[in-house]
Amino acid sequence: MFLHYSPFWLKVFFPGFIWRVPTQEKKIFLTFDDGPIPQITDWVLDMLEQYNAKATFFCIGENVRKHPDIFQKILENAHSIGNHTHNHMNGWETDDKTYLENIEKCAKQLDLETNLFRPPYGRVKRSQSKVVSNERKIIMWDVLSGDFSKVITPETCLKKTIQHTRPGSIILFHDSIKAAKNMQYALPRFLEHFTQKGFSFEALPMS
Repeated sequence: MFLHYSPFWLKVFFPGFIWRVPTQEKKIFLTFDDGPIPQITDWVLDMLEQYNAKATFFCIGENVRKHPDIFQKILENAHSIGNHTHNHMNGWETDDKTYLENIEKCAKQLDLETNLFRPPYGRVKRSQSKVVSNERKIIMWDVLSGDFSKVITPETCLKKTIQHTRPGSIILFHDSIKAAKNMQYALPRFLEHFTQKGFSFEALPMS
């Protein structure tokens, strides 16, 4: 089980992390983890373009290495890029030296200036986050779509994501094979719903 929203107590416990953007303007910050992946990331980019939406892609370094053409397409479409480690490492299960080196390996593969970092699974030790936060912003999420879950239906994924979204929300989707079914159902309907309500979709600044 998981929560579709980040509760207040979690934000208090990790005050140095960024959970949402403090604004009352009708702005939503879509983020996508785990790409780039052939066909799936391409589909996301096409869908975002239809709604004139910008987003932030937290990329796995190894996937960037394997699919540089798709990574380049993300950049050409003026979306933001964040570091998601080179091998999707779970910080709770990884010693600090290995974890921090893996972040740097991803940074070299991305080969661009970005201070955005999201820990895979949202799991990072305090000792790791202290080092990372010296140079990067640790971006979490206000709303977890749950698109990766095999338990919830695509309809529930959409319903819960809409339900918890508010101005300034950072929304977490995945451009991955595992999440594709739920994400490809929910994303266009989410975009349509909030477009009709006058919201814009913006990328997080990389500096």
